Amino acid sequence: MLETVEWNGDRVRLLDQRLLPGEEIYLDCRSAGEVQQAIRGMAVRGAPAIGVTAAMGIALGAAQLASDVEAAAFDTRFARMLADFAATRPTAVNLFWAIERMRRVARDHREAGPEAVARALVSEAAAIKAEDIAACRRIGALGATLVPDDATILTHCNAGALATAGYGTALGVVRGAVEAGKRVAVFADETRPFLQGARLTAWELQKDGIPVTVITDSMGGHFLRAGRIDLVVVGADRIAMNGDVANKIGTYSVAVLAHENNVPFYVAAPLSTLDPALADGEQIPIEERDPEEVTHLGSTRITPVGVPALHPAFDVTPHRYVTAIVTDKGIARPPFDRSLRSLLFA
Repeated sequence: MLETVEWNGDRVRLLDQRLLPGEEIYLDCRSAGEVQQAIRGMAVRGAPAIGVTAAMGIALGAAQLASDVEAAAFDTRFARMLADFAATRPTAVNLFWAIERMRRVARDHREAGPEAVARALVSEAAAIKAEDIAACRRIGALGATLVPDDATILTHCNAGALATAGYGTALGVVRGAVEAGKRVAVFADETRPFLQGARLTAWELQKDGIPVTVITDSMGGHFLRAGRIDLVVVGADRIAMNGDVANKIGTYSVAVLAHENNVPFYVAAPLSTLDPALADGEQIPIEERDPEEVTHLGSTRITPVGVPALHPAFDVTPHRYVTAIVTDKGIARPPFDRSLRSLLFA
């Protein structure tokens, strides 16, 4: 299983996803600030992976604070560090879920002193990682029941082992189907502008020996209409209580095309991706990234100088286009405001 993020005692080790598939290089982050920069710079990406990485970065930062500052200053510096992590990526709710979980652990151990807080946070970060892997495996097993034999699956972006602590959500469903003995093939759309589908999803599936074909983002409608795709499975960065789903930009278009062609559209995500504070997707904050990520392919400019570009990193798919949401606690179906609440409070 791919190790997306590892705890190495005095550092957090990340597989630098910006360099894949050309190079497999690990990035050693030796401070909370370096972990924050890795998240912001997309060396690590994918909502669950961001949450796990942030937890480890917080544990690393707390351990360093415990040894470097007076006990009286620890709480203030720790709170500032949490705020810095919260500012790295605004859309992925797993980030804020992990931060709040680490905040609670720190509060519960506060009376024992900074060193005890740091030890508890290291243990909590390890638990978050283990729980994420287990959750993805449950998502895979549940999602596999929705996949017919000999199916061709369209997926968008990368919601695999690279986007989690291991195994994956959308690709977890693919892996679960294969482990259940089903024959499947995958169409991975390229996912402009970062090309997570072309670079990362195709790389993961090729490593696993699962048949994968890359298509451009604009080809999905053609293959859906031609009957070449049996179902769509995507991940999620935040899910509102009514079932509206924020995911990588372009997901909404895929969902509308699937709906138009009567192809099931499934979302696979751990329950930690559900935001109980949001009634609907209109309230989900959408990250706006540097337009140069659109105007350039790597270091090469592909648009005329002086022509502006926009780069919303995510879009919101209304729940009416979602066939089902596969979580680690069960499969939610419409009406989602009832089924998701039932899973959340079960």
